[in-house]
Amino acid sequence: MSRLLRVADGPYAPPVPARELTVTAADGARVHVEVHGPENAPAVVLAHGWCCSTAFWAAQIRALAADHRVIAYDQRGHGRSPANPAYGTEPLADDLEAVLDATLAPGERAVIAGHSMGGMTLMAAATRPAVREHAAAVLLTSTGSARLVASATVVPMRAGRVRTWLTRRILGSRAPLGPVTPLARRILKYGTMGPGSAPHMVDACARIVHSCPSRVRHGWSQVLDLLDLDHGVRELRMPAEIVVGTADRLTPPEHARALAAALPDCVGLTELPGVGHMTPVEAPDLVTGKIRALAAAYIPSARGERAVPVEESA
Repeated sequence: MSRLLRVADGPYAPPVPARELTVTAADGARVHVEVHGPENAPAVVLAHGWCCSTAFWAAQIRALAADHRVIAYDQRGHGRSPANPAYGTEPLADDLEAVLDATLAPGERAVIAGHSMGGMTLMAAATRPAVREHAAAVLLTSTGSARLVASATVVPMRAGRVRTWLTRRILGSRAPLGPVTPLARRILKYGTMGPGSAPHMVDACARIVHSCPSRVRHGWSQVLDLLDLDHGVRELRMPAEIVVGTADRLTPPEHARALAAALPDCVGLTELPGVGHMTPVEAPDLVTGKIRALAAAYIPSARGERAVPVEESA
């Protein structure tokens, strides 16, 4: 099976980047990065979730690159970033910090959007110098900070030890996903998307998820199972907005509400009726609009103002 299964046309076909680069994280992991849009435009950084890749953000990249510099990267082991034996929240933070240092000028501010594991990456990296220096605002979509397996509703039964055990076995499976068949699409839609998701949305997500190697999928599932980033949420001191779907089975709205209560500067929580876990694909215009609005509100260059260096604004 091809490592990268992507749709060839339509809104979810990944656009061709203006440039590509490989950055090296603190532990030597190599991370694939794509840059889209004008070099001197306000910056947006996109961090995808578990089993996904930069292709997941195709709709946002396509819309934002007209007037923003959009930086998207593949989490280690995903997309075109090689697998690495280090799994954990610190490696996620290492990768984000390396991307920010390599693509943003000293003192340059950006909106950083994280979906699912990408949002968890932001929580893990909240105290890192690069995040403190570069994050003007963040968007957290379909994510949570802890207790993910116990709260997931992929298994349709009452919460408790049995459901948690079954969920852990399903999400942590080592079995290869195989080709993208009609049955595979139905299974993926049930577990990760809202019931009203259009077929082309489901197909795009299925191709992306099925491209993730089974060993990588399993390795990161173990990290998500033991996740505890409540402390990181409290360290995200920049303006933060949250988006979640009411039909999200992987990170149900209870996580978004807990984040909103814990964040030092939560500027909004949007719950989308009937939308599942794949919010950037299922509600592309809304997610793009949230990113654009955060950039306009919190990046001086997006408003035509002089950017104030970090040391001056401290």
